[in-house]
Amino acid sequence: MAFFGPIPYTYAKEFLGDHANIVYCKPTGASLYKAMLQMSMDLGQLSTRISIDMIDSEDVDFKESFCEAGIPVDNIHMTMFNGSSYDKPDELIRFHLDLWKQGKTEAALTCMNFVHSSLREAGVPAYRIEMTKLDIRQAMQVMIEQAKSSYFKDTQIGVEIIELDQFDQLADKTMTRYHLQYLELKIRQILLQLCEKIDGTLIDNGNGRYQIFSSRGAIERETETLRDTVQHISLEADVPVAVGIGFGSTAFSAENNARRALQHAKEKEERGIVIVQQDGVIVEAVGEEDELTYAYRSHDKELLDKLGQGNISIKTYKKIEALVQRMGWDGFTTSDLSAHLSMTQRNAQRIMVSLCELGLAEVQGEELQAVRGRPRKIYRLIRN
Repeated sequence: MAFFGPIPYTYAKEFLGDHANIVYCKPTGASLYKAMLQMSMDLGQLSTRISIDMIDSEDVDFKESFCEAGIPVDNIHMTMFNGSSYDKPDELIRFHLDLWKQGKTEAALTCMNFVHSSLREAGVPAYRIEMTKLDIRQAMQVMIEQAKSSYFKDTQIGVEIIELDQFDQLADKTMTRYHLQYLELKIRQILLQLCEKIDGTLIDNGNGRYQIFSSRGAIERETETLRDTVQHISLEADVPVAVGIGFGSTAFSAENNARRALQHAKEKEERGIVIVQQDGVIVEAVGEEDELTYAYRSHDKELLDKLGQGNISIKTYKKIEALVQRMGWDGFTTSDLSAHLSMTQRNAQRIMVSLCELGLAEVQGEELQAVRGRPRKIYRLIRN
C-alpha cells in the first residue's frame, strides 16, 4: 500500500503495525520542479516571489534544489511543519495568504491538499507539490521488494528451544510421586496451546527441554504469546525459563541458531528470550522495553584484529555499540554498562580500558560520585 502524504501514512502505520507492507512516497526535487513549471506556465514567467511550506521530516532540501537549478532564493519565503502530527492547517493558510496580501509573493507552493484548495478559493495562485509518476513508480518498486523480502522471511524455518532451569532438581522438591509427571503434562498442555497459535510441531527432548518447529513469520507474529507462555511455565514450575529462537533457510541452520540463542539466554541471570537470525543478528530481551539488537559477526578485518589484541569478542563490542545507540548516550560510564549488560564493574572497566588502548573508544570526561571515591570516567565510542 502506497501513501502520498505523511499524515495518512503515519495513521496507517500506527493502525496496521510495523510489519505492514506500506510505503510513503516522499516529495523530491522533481516534485518541486513540476509545481514551479505549472506556476510558470500559468503566470507566463518564472517568478521567485513565492511562498513554500515543507515537511520538516523530509529528506528533500528545497533550497538545495533551487540552487541546483540556478534559481535565486532571496525572495522565496519558506516555512516548515511536522507532517506526522500536524493538525493546524489554518496556520499554513494564513502564512501564505498574509504574504500574498502584502504583495510579497505572487504564488504559493504547498505540500497539503487542504491548504492548496483553501488558497485557491481565496484567489491565491496556489500549486501543489505532489509526486511525479517516476516517484510513484519508484515507491511501488520499493513496495514490491518489501513484499518479496517479507515473503522469504515468512517462509524461513523457525525453531524455538524452551528450557526449564535446574529441571533435574525439581524431582527432589516434589511432595508426591506423581507431582513431576503432572507438571510435565501441564507444561506440554501450555506449549501445545502455543503450537496451535503458530501452527508448530512440539518435540519433548526430556529433562525440561522442548523444541517447537514453525515458520519465522508465525513466530514473529506471536512474540507476545510466547512471552506469556514462558511466564506461565515459570510460575507453574517455580524455576527460571530460557528460550532460544533460531531462524534459517533449513531446519539444520535454524536449530543451530536456536541452540546458540539458548546459550546466550542462559548467560543472562534473568534468562528471557533471545533470537539468533540467519544473517548473524542477535535480538536479546525480545518484546521488552530493553530489547537489544546487535550482530555477532563482522567482515571488518581491521576491527577484528584490534579486538583480538584486546581479547574482546566481536559480540561484546557490537553489544556495547548497540546499547549506546539505543540509549542515545553521548557518553557513558562503566557503571552504565554493568547495569544494562549484566556484567561486573571490573569486567566493564577492563573492556573500556582495552577499547581506549585500541583506539576504539576514548575518555571524554569524569563524573563525581555521590559517595567518596575516585571520579568515574565518561567514555565515548569512536566510530571509524
